[in-house]
Amino acid sequence: MKIAIITDIHGNAPALRAVLNEIDMLSIDHIYCLGDLIAIGPNTNEVLYLLFSRNDISMITGNHDVAVLALIKGEHYPISHQNVRNHHEWIAERLDSSFIPRLANLPRTITETIDNIPVYFTHYRILPNKLSAHISEDPFHQIVKPSLENMEKLYKFFAEALICFGHHHPLHYFKGAKTSYLNPGSLGCNN
Repeated sequence: MKIAIITDIHGNAPALRAVLNEIDMLSIDHIYCLGDLIAIGPNTNEVLYLLFSRNDISMITGNHDVAVLALIKGEHYPISHQNVRNHHEWIAERLDSSFIPRLANLPRTITETIDNIPVYFTHYRILPNKLSAHISEDPFHQIVKPSLENMEKLYKFFAEALICFGHHHPLHYFKGAKTSYLNPGSLGCNN
C-alpha cells in the first residue's frame, strides 16, 4: 500500500492544491493528514473543502484546529496560544459553519497496520490519558529538539514501528532500533 503523509497545512490552499495534484499523479492509495489544517494562512474554508471532499484522506486534529473550535464554542482558550488569539478569532469568524462538526469530530490519533507495519499517527505526542483533554489543558507535549534520542524519549510509551507526527514544522526522520520517527514537515509554512 502506498501512502502519503501531510501535516500542518495551516490554511494554505495553494500549497495543499499543489501537493494533492502531485499525490494524485503518484498513484497513492491513501493520505494521512496530521493536523493543523487551519490557522496561520487565510484559506481555511478552501483547505477544509479540499480535504473533506476526498475519500482517500484520514485526518486528525491539531492544536490550532481545536483552539479555533474552542473559540467558536465559547470554551476556555489555551493560555499557551494567546499570541495567536486575534488570528484564531479572525479564522473563527470566517469558518463556514458546515465544517465545524466535521472538524470537531476528527480524532487526535490514528493507529493503523499498513503492510504488516504498526503505525501511529498523531499531531505531536499526546499521552493516552490526555487524548480527550481540552485544548486549554495543553495536552500536546512541548516541542523538543529533533534528534533520535529525543524522539525515543518523547515516544517511549508507544510500541508502533513507525510514528508519524507534525506540529514542529521542519522535516525530520530518525530510525531507531525498533521505531522510525517521521515528521514530513509543514505543508503550509516555511519555518
